[in-house]
Parts: sequence; C-alpha cells; structure tokens
Amino acid sequence: MERSRQKRSNLNLRELKEQLQALQDSEREHTEALQLLKRQLAETKSSTKSLRTTIGEVFERLHRLLRERQKAMLEELEADTARTLTDIEQKVQRYSQQLRKVQEGAQILQERLAETDRHTFLAGVASLSERLKGKIHETNLTYEDFPTSKYTGPLQYTIWKSLFQDIHPVPAALTLDPGTAHQRLILSDDCTIVAYGNLHPQPLQDSPKRFDVEVSVLGSEAFSSGVHYWEVVVAEKTQWVIGLAHEAASRKGSIQIQPSRGFYCIVMHDGNQYSACTEPWTRLNVRDKLDKVGVFLDYDQGLLIFYNADDMSWLYTFREKFPGKLCSYFSPGQSHANGKNVQPLRINTVRI
Repeated sequence: MERSRQKRSNLNLRELKEQLQALQDSEREHTEALQLLKRQLAETKSSTKSLRTTIGEVFERLHRLLRERQKAMLEELEADTARTLTDIEQKVQRYSQQLRKVQEGAQILQERLAETDRHTFLAGVASLSERLKGKIHETNLTYEDFPTSKYTGPLQYTIWKSLFQDIHPVPAALTLDPGTAHQRLILSDDCTIVAYGNLHPQPLQDSPKRFDVEVSVLGSEAFSSGVHYWEVVVAEKTQWVIGLAHEAASRKGSIQIQPSRGFYCIVMHDGNQYSACTEPWTRLNVRDKLDKVGVFLDYDQGLLIFYNADDMSWLYTFREKFPGKLCSYFSPGQSHANGKNVQPLRINTVRI
C-alpha cells in the first residue's frame, strides 16, 4: 500500500515537473514572440517614418518640377505674346503710313481728273504718274496665327512628356547578351526580343557563359550598385521566368531557379499561375493576366521588387544582401507545336 502511494506520488511529481517544464517552455516562447513583435513594432514605426519622408521628398520633387515647368511655360507664353504684339504693332504702323500715302495719291489723281483743261491735264500725265508710283503699295500681308497650339491640345500629356527626362528611374533600354543565350533561343537584331525556336538548334559555339539546358539568356549589363528599373512585355504567353541572376551563377545543366542558387525570379506557369521562385515557391495573388512586368532593383538596399507594369501594382519583393554583380534574367519558356507560348519576351523601352 505504501509503495503504491509512493509510486502515485512520484508519478504526480513527474507530471508536475513536466507541466512546469511545459509552462517554462511556453513562457520562453511567448517571451521570444513578444520580443519579436516589439521589434517588429519598432521597425514598422521606424519604416513608416522613413517612408513618409521618402514619399514627401518624391512628391515635393514632382511639385517642384511642375512649378518650374509652369514658370517656364508662362515665361514662354509672355515671350510669344510680346513678340507677336510687337510684330503686329510694327505692321500697323507701316500700313498706316502706306495708307496715308495711298489716300494722298488717290486725292491728287481725283483732283487732276476733275480739271477741265484737257490739254493741260495730258501734258502733266507723265510727271503725275511718276509721282503716284511712290504712293502705291501692295499690302502683301501674311497673317501669322498666335501659337496657341503650344499651350492647348493635350496639355497635361505635353507637360508629362517634358517632365519625363527628369524622372528617375524610368524603364531602362536593356539589351540581351547573345553570348549567354541557349542555342534554341532566337534574339532580335537589336537584342531586345527573345523567342524560343522550334527548329534545329542554332550552330552556336559553346562557352562557360552560355546556358546549355535552361532556355535562358542574361542581360548585357551587370549591376553592382544603384537603382534600376526595366519592363518586360509578357503578353499572350503561357510560361516565362524573369528576374535577376548572379553573374557567377552556374549556367550548365538543369538549374534550380531559387535564391540559394543565385536566381531571384518570378515565374508564370500552367498558363495562368504566377509564383515567386522562393524555397518553396510562393504563389502570387494576380487577378488579371499580366501583359507587362516591371522589375525594380535597389542594389544598395538589397531590394528587388516586381510590379504589374500596367498599373504599377505590387507583385513580390525579394530582400537580400546581394553578394556580387547581378544580371537581368529572361526565359521565354519552350513553345509548343499547338501554338502555345510562341510569343517572345520583349524588353519594353519607353521612348519620349
């Protein structure tokens, strides 16, 4: 009996110790969670303050650019007005003088025609005709319209285009590096368009730079600092991968497109599904099929952000400490005999 009671006592004691341990573990976990939440709270407040400043600076710059453009346009209007008014006033003065001479000539001629002595009149015709020549003037007036078209029409669009050269960054005119392209890829002459070719592989010389399994190609420019933005037209495709790759990333064999392998990309797959190439993939919330994707890189801040470039709605953000030079990455995916995915990828350049 005593042993039984002792056994139950030991069992209860062990259960209590286990419960204590569970409570202590829970306490530690809650403490760590609260510390994390407090850190996130502080970081969020700090980030919000920083973002408020950034947003304010961006809009102030735009306001300043608009004010400067308004001032320049009003000054240009005043100059055009002054020039036009001066020209008109000079013409008014010149034609007024000419009109007086014409009127004088007409009066002289009327008086001579009224003379009754025809013989005397005829005798003076030659000299009178010579005198009147200096009083006859052709107007030759050409009416130049005031240049209102410069200040009307699609004025907002005109102003936006004039501001475009001061906006940074704008879609960069990237080009593709033919030396990295898989042999089944076909590049346009200006190296801004890439498509998958269903015909025989092109007779291209192999090199360590060239992708030999993945149907991919890199951009010509390598980024190691600064802020960059470019856009890729992906309309009417059922598969593609775009993003960034480490310049030193492997290009041989089958490649896992993920950050640990040096690739930071988003993918369109299965016709209408979008994912970020994380480990595992992260499904993206895309309501309408993408026609154009914007890629924003802030190398120094370790940010790579993807957008729907038609309305600049956010798609996904990679936050990384990039270890070296990065190149833009493009894969149009394989096209099929049934006509699917035959459209190319095209670097979109905004020309003003």
